[in-house]
Order: sequence, then C-alpha cells, then structure tokens
Amino acid sequence: MKSVKVDTGYITPSKVICVGRNYASHIRELGNEIPDDMVLFMKPNAAIGHQLNAKHQETLHYEAELCFMYQQGEFCAVAIGLDLTKRALQSQLKTKGLPWERAKAFTDSALFSDFVTLDSVDENLALELHINGECRQSGAIAMMLYSPQAILKEIQSFIELEDGDIIMTGTPAGVGEVVAGDLFEGRVLLHDTVLVTKQWRAS
Repeated sequence: MKSVKVDTGYITPSKVICVGRNYASHIRELGNEIPDDMVLFMKPNAAIGHQLNAKHQETLHYEAELCFMYQQGEFCAVAIGLDLTKRALQSQLKTKGLPWERAKAFTDSALFSDFVTLDSVDENLALELHINGECRQSGAIAMMLYSPQAILKEIQSFIELEDGDIIMTGTPAGVGEVVAGDLFEGRVLLHDTVLVTKQWRAS
C-alpha cells in the first residue's frame, strides 16, 4: 500500500475520491455541460504515485487540484495534487457512456505534495500550477460549484470514509498535455501565503 506525507509523518489512504466538473471554467474549456448532480469517481491506493510521467500507454494530461485528507469526520489537512488523465481514452469512454476508471485510475495517476494540517477549511484556500515558470492553472474554493463541506456530505451519503482517505476537489481551467522535461510547480495558498509547494519534473 502506498503512503503520503502529512507534516512529519506518513499516512496510507485506503482510497482517493475525485470530484469532476467542479469549476465552471474547466467545464467550458472541455465543452461539457454543467451536471445536475455532483460527479464523483474513485482512484485506488495503487493509483498514488510520486513520479510525473508524460505517457502511460498514451499521452497524459495534467489537472491540478486542491486535495483534502479526511480524519475523524472532517478534513484535517490540505495538499496540491495532480489528477493525471488519458484524455483521448476518456473521450472515447464518455462517448460510449462507459466508466472513466481506465482513463483516470491507472498506476501513478494521482500525485500529491506533502499534506499540511488545517484547523479549518478556509474558503480563501487557493491553488496555482506553474509549468516552466508560467502560471497555467489557478483556482480557489470560492470558485467551486460545490464546496469541500458539500462534497464531504455527498460522499458520506453513499460510502464510508476511513481516516487518511483523500478527496480531490476538482480542477480549474488550464489543463493540458504533460510534456517530458517540463518542470511543474504546484502551490497551495491562503491569503497569498504559500502553505505548501511541490515540484515534479516530467519524464
């Protein structure tokens, strides 16, 4: 089982639950419709990785997201994560009305910075993703269609969460292909203060 770092220790999540279509700007850039209900899908523990790969059977796309760790009924820590996607395969599956897991839940498809503990989830929490020094994605809780608390409530309505589980809360506009050699730097910010940062070099 794979682990992620939280402050100075490590925790092994049983699963990663992801929210799709949670930023209107991202919905528009992919030509999708705003869903009537929250879009949720899961990645297994085996999807957690550390190396950013440009390909996994096909070219991968990056999606930066604010990610929260669940513990004892609430979100206890935050990180920035990359939800890696086989976009061409996902499009094929969507056209056929089939599940997304083959395009979303493959090995090393979920990358995370260290998690930093929180006293509470502030709506001013934000993310930035820079590639080769250029800001490609930015977003904040205030821009989400569904808040982290609404997401938590919806998930708990149908599945039991275990301590250490991770929730990826959706991606703002600016997604694109992962190019080998590019330097990715993700940040979580609160009122312009950087809480955590993480660099990945794509291979």
